Amino acid sequence: MKSQITDEINRIVEVLRNDQSSDGSWDYPFETGIYTDAYMIILLRTLEINDEKLIQDLVERILSRQEKNGSWKLFYDEKNGNLSATVEAYYALLYSGYRDKEDKELVAARRCILAWGGIGKSHMLTKIMLALTGQYKWPAFFPIPVEFILLPVSFPINFFDFSVYGRTNIAPLLILADQKFTMKTKRSPDLSHLFLSRGDAENDEFFLIRSGEWRSFYFFIQQGIKHIIGLPAHIHSLAIQQTKKYILDRIEPDGTLYNYFSSTFLMIFSLLALRHPKNDPIITKAVKGLKGMACQIDGHTHMQYTTANVWNTSLINDALQRAGIPWDDPMIQQANNYLLSRQHSRYGDWVIHNPSGLPGGWGFSDRNTMNPDIDDTTASLRSITHLLRNEPIYRQAWDRGINWVFSMQNQDGGWAAFEKNVDKEIVKFIPIEGAKYLLTDPSSADLTGRTLEFYGNFTNLSKNHIAIKNGVNWLIRHQEMDGSWYGRWGICYIYGTWASITGMIATGVNPGHASVRQSLKWLKSIQNPDGGWGESCYSDINQTYTPLESSTLTHTAWALDALIAASDNVTPEIKKGVKFLLDNSHKKDWTLSYPKGQGMAGGFYIHYHSYQYIFPLLALSHYRNKFLG
Repeated sequence: MKSQITDEINRIVEVLRNDQSSDGSWDYPFETGIYTDAYMIILLRTLEINDEKLIQDLVERILSRQEKNGSWKLFYDEKNGNLSATVEAYYALLYSGYRDKEDKELVAARRCILAWGGIGKSHMLTKIMLALTGQYKWPAFFPIPVEFILLPVSFPINFFDFSVYGRTNIAPLLILADQKFTMKTKRSPDLSHLFLSRGDAENDEFFLIRSGEWRSFYFFIQQGIKHIIGLPAHIHSLAIQQTKKYILDRIEPDGTLYNYFSSTFLMIFSLLALRHPKNDPIITKAVKGLKGMACQIDGHTHMQYTTANVWNTSLINDALQRAGIPWDDPMIQQANNYLLSRQHSRYGDWVIHNPSGLPGGWGFSDRNTMNPDIDDTTASLRSITHLLRNEPIYRQAWDRGINWVFSMQNQDGGWAAFEKNVDKEIVKFIPIEGAKYLLTDPSSADLTGRTLEFYGNFTNLSKNHIAIKNGVNWLIRHQEMDGSWYGRWGICYIYGTWASITGMIATGVNPGHASVRQSLKWLKSIQNPDGGWGESCYSDINQTYTPLESSTLTHTAWALDALIAASDNVTPEIKKGVKFLLDNSHKKDWTLSYPKGQGMAGGFYIHYHSYQYIFPLLALSHYRNKFLG
């Protein structure tokens, strides 16, 4: 088996060597279904930018993903299909002008939409897009007034109590909802046939306000604004201007808002609402930035939600070095040079809750300059570790990065993704779909576990250091009853459990600890007969582990790596897991493209094209290094 493992490691290394970009990064796609493809068509048609080649390419991409029953899905095993995705695809195809509503593809899609209750049952974010483009009625009541942005951080709840990714989307939405902005063009289709009844078309309550509780809190906010600021007419204008300033101050060099598709889409519409012309330079540059995030997948053009270059590169470069590729190999050096160029020197919103911290983190995407996150920072620090002794510039980067990570630990002992202590309970009750995940950034098992793994394996930090002890205690307190941990950014419980076990073991927790034993028992209990592991995106939706009924390379690598970290000897489960990775390394089926990550509070699921290489390489390297000498 040793030679097979070495052959497979070498195969993956060569694939990665050949796939490295000229700038040293790996630009594997960040694939998110057809949501962004549909929205790009709608955006271009609304702005009357007749980029017919791109629109035609996106039409073909959308049609290539249609199911036999006429629907579109977010993930392979989603029963029947997804209403919102189907509405978005249907609308984009009609608006493109390259499909007619009597075409067989649209007839089949329409049949699904109507069978599922019509357009009025779609997701809140879909309804917002429909309202922006004249296909749905704006609600009379929006749960957050635009004046909310003026409340000081000392107020019991304020704009900076939202997560950064929540704020980035909510800011333009505050303007749009306040203005009840709508823009149609002469090419706008009529989607009224997708409502089951006229009453559905008139229903404006799509913010899930089912009781008077939130209305009471809404008026509490209004009273706070009135008490602190007053409410003369110019205050409303001030709030609009402050919101616009918030947005414009956070535009990245490529013209996008934080390099996110959704926030940039909403930003463009908010500027239109404020009477900016369609050809305004800010809008033109934003569209160019979005186009710059296009990629090719299986011969089709896909609009990425963001790029994942830093994430791909930091993880791949670390995995390559664990596989034995020396730090002075040109492939490693080029990757590290790329990462060094992407370290942040600008202050971002994270400083609001961490005023003593200094910049030094890394972001997720290629063009991000002010929105660092914990995972990308620790992954980048892992990658440059071997350069610290001989390269002063990397030593400086390391010091800045690790100090930033230290400063970002939450009061509860865990680590969140982007910010510090942004987890107020009241925010979760705002009547916005997915508010718990869209508007908060709490400590999570995956971030806490991976940070601990970094501390334990890549620093000289004492295992008794208070940061480590608090992190381990957070994990122990937040373990699920069955022994697993929920991973907020991956799918889902296997991901969180892998991060937690490897983090605890790296920081000195004994494999015999009750928490570790219980988690290992759970992992072994969900191993499939073929030796692999697989988990459904329904785990995220149901908030409980849901098996996929098929094994995937990535889920198997996560589970296997956790077992390897916590085992002194090769167990039957480890043997079977290694065999699955070796036997299925060339398999090309739906399990390869099955999403392994989630975004926008479950609004879409992510297929990371790099994961099929990164995590099998990591697990097999750890197995070889630990058990085969």
